[in-house]
Amino acid sequence: MRFFFAICGMALTAALFPAFANEPDEDFTETLPHEAMPSEAFAPPEPAGTQDRQKTRVDELFAQLKRERNEKAAERIAGRIWEEWSRSGSASIDLMMGWSKNAIDSRKFDVALDFLDQVVTMRPDYAEGWNRRATVHFLMHNYAKSMSDINHTLQIEPRHFGALSGMGQIMKTSGSNELALEAWQRVLDIYPMMRSAQDEVATLSEELAGEGI
Repeated sequence: MRFFFAICGMALTAALFPAFANEPDEDFTETLPHEAMPSEAFAPPEPAGTQDRQKTRVDELFAQLKRERNEKAAERIAGRIWEEWSRSGSASIDLMMGWSKNAIDSRKFDVALDFLDQVVTMRPDYAEGWNRRATVHFLMHNYAKSMSDINHTLQIEPRHFGALSGMGQIMKTSGSNELALEAWQRVLDIYPMMRSAQDEVATLSEELAGEGI
């Protein structure tokens, strides 16, 4: 889940959200008018008990992720966390998230934003909606808006290593290496075996040490 900025902007998609196996596979077309969705499609979120069980699962996975010292095993745990994050508890939200992903894959970023604006309006407590929109803003070079959505993501889920990775790369690109290093160190506190975070911490530490000479 690397988060490259200058080399390839589309790689941010992999850093902030992976391909979700349980997202809808509908073919995206611009003839899918989101405003035409029937009102009954907007299902309420899952009951509180279901949300509590999901939180417990995520907490357990994060505990495993922090302890794990095998890189591949850690990647599998991180993938399970992404799967949990992707579950909104609403069929309509999941559908719009699927449409937004298809739009991003087709580089129809304005269309993706239309769907994601609705997602964060309908479910402002759904971290992955904000995170997905942060990705789109990044790909559109709207870095201030991307940072704003990253902050919303982290308010809901402070352990979101994808959003923290995005913050680190944006800070590095803006020349704020100390803040970038802080963000990447926060990633490693959560996900110690993330290779890209290890590489960034090593590189930034060397650069900052050189500046202090």
